[in-house]
Amino acid sequence: MTFHFMRPARSELVLDELRTQNRHLSDADRERKYRKMERTPYRFFRGTNHLFWRDVWQDWRIYMFGGLRDTQTWLQGDAHVYNHGAYGDDRQGVHYGMDDFDDAVIGDYQYDLWRHAASMVLDAEENAGLSAGQARRAIRHLLGVYLDTLAAYTAGTGPEDIHVTYINKPLGPFMQKVLDKRGPKRYLAKWTVVEDGERRFNLDTKKMGAVSAAERSQLLKALREQYPETLRNGGRELSAAHLRVKDVARRLNAGTGSLGLSRYYALIAGASDRLEDDLILDIKQQTPPPAYRVMNAREKRLWRRSFDHEAHRHALAFQALANHPDEYIGWLTLDDTVFSVRERSPYKKDFPTHKIRDFKQYRRLARQWGRIMAREHLQGAEALRPDDPAYFSRAVLDRCDTRRESFKQMIVDLAFTYADCVRRDHAVFVAERAAESG
Repeated sequence: MTFHFMRPARSELVLDELRTQNRHLSDADRERKYRKMERTPYRFFRGTNHLFWRDVWQDWRIYMFGGLRDTQTWLQGDAHVYNHGAYGDDRQGVHYGMDDFDDAVIGDYQYDLWRHAASMVLDAEENAGLSAGQARRAIRHLLGVYLDTLAAYTAGTGPEDIHVTYINKPLGPFMQKVLDKRGPKRYLAKWTVVEDGERRFNLDTKKMGAVSAAERSQLLKALREQYPETLRNGGRELSAAHLRVKDVARRLNAGTGSLGLSRYYALIAGASDRLEDDLILDIKQQTPPPAYRVMNAREKRLWRRSFDHEAHRHALAFQALANHPDEYIGWLTLDDTVFSVRERSPYKKDFPTHKIRDFKQYRRLARQWGRIMAREHLQGAEALRPDDPAYFSRAVLDRCDTRRESFKQMIVDLAFTYADCVRRDHAVFVAERAAESG
């Protein structure tokens, strides 16, 4: 007698998910992405957000400290340690926080905390060189500050009053280094050249590619006719001369999870005629976030009714979650494909946790991460229900405040359990790669 098992083994599920998620990639892009993911479990985790959402969506533990309509808010959707970094410009200042909302989704606040906590377990081991006990303590600090920040908001502190400080190590030296070594002059020199008094993209770099004449014409038309109408207030704060496009190019080999998506850069005139005022716009194909794939039919219908398209969803999420919203956030459509548009920050830089060898510094950083996530969730909730912006903090605190220890312990346990699962999944992936190459 032959027995047929109804559910696949975990190894089969992981490999099937990877094939499904990456089937649209070219062979070269898939190989490039897989080489990145092979390196460590944490890199694998960063490249498999789709697997995380498949695993945790409607996990029963969500109802222990949430699972209510009022504990939902805008989520970052791919919360992990390396999605924190420096961002900003010379107009709004340079800041530290989360600045990537491609996978943003409306859902229970715990999903962001779960993913971020799991990333801390992997990061603390692989990059910061910390023990498991120290990682546990760091996660607990993050969660404590998160709840403290919600409590302060409920007591009358607005999201705009929740600040990240850059005085002490490790953020102070990091931010100073970003200010010293980055900026408009250096980033323009990296991506562009000036010839005969005109700036254009430098296509000799391996991260930039030429666009065809048809692509150029289509992009220029969309940037001229579509894009300005999608800016907040119709782009009235930005003059037509300011948005004058000088050049366009294709962005190559960017990201891990987003590798293979179409992406362009547009060089536009700045606030003056001076070449050093030029700006770069990042034009990126937007697809449904990983959470969408695991929603049921009713949830997907509600999703489609809420947003005109995925670039519209991205713009709303960015404006809701970002503490310093990009004034260039908008979108455009090329054929049937939607693209987000935003300024590429001259100061963009992830924080290098591999340079931390001191638990005290990591703990201090974890507390800032908790503050940042609480601020984003509060702002996201306010965007969803501006008539009662404190609904979210009240609901979360009602579920957690008198059970803080249980709340922290549940998330710490989940983070370590899921990190172990990621390590096993990564081993399966590496073994499959070796078998294929052998």
